[in-house]
Amino acid sequence: EYYTPMGRFLHVPPSEPTDDFETDFDTPWWKDHETKEPRFWVGMLSQKTRKIRIVNMLTKHEHTLEVCSEDTLFQIQSKYMIYNQHAGSYAWKRLPEQADEDMVLLDMEKTLEENGVKDEAEEYEELGLDDDYYIPSLHLYFKDDLSVA
Repeated sequence: EYYTPMGRFLHVPPSEPTDDFETDFDTPWWKDHETKEPRFWVGMLSQKTRKIRIVNMLTKHEHTLEVCSEDTLFQIQSKYMIYNQHAGSYAWKRLPEQADEDMVLLDMEKTLEENGVKDEAEEYEELGLDDDYYIPSLHLYFKDDLSVA
């Protein structure tokens, strides 16, 4: 028997015997991503999510997003578009490793970890600190590229 506290959903049989439940579907929704043309697939399950603070250096607006650790900066940028439709007109940078260095321009095709934005949540947990104690920041610097949203 299936545990569905929010009620039945697609391809889950009813808890009581009935003759109106159709079982002639080829692939259940949870295996749909394995087909050539998925119809019900929404996305993949992330190994870990993390919080990231995005700071628009032009307007000084800050937004904290929870993103998948596997997301590239392009994917994070598309999620950020609900806050700023011109996010593609900004240079995305992070703080340098050393204080005397310049801000580091991020590679939009890489993940946060690949760009040197470390996820230190596990270390904070070991030390008994809240995982929100420090949230890494990405700084957005406007580039006047005359793009239109």
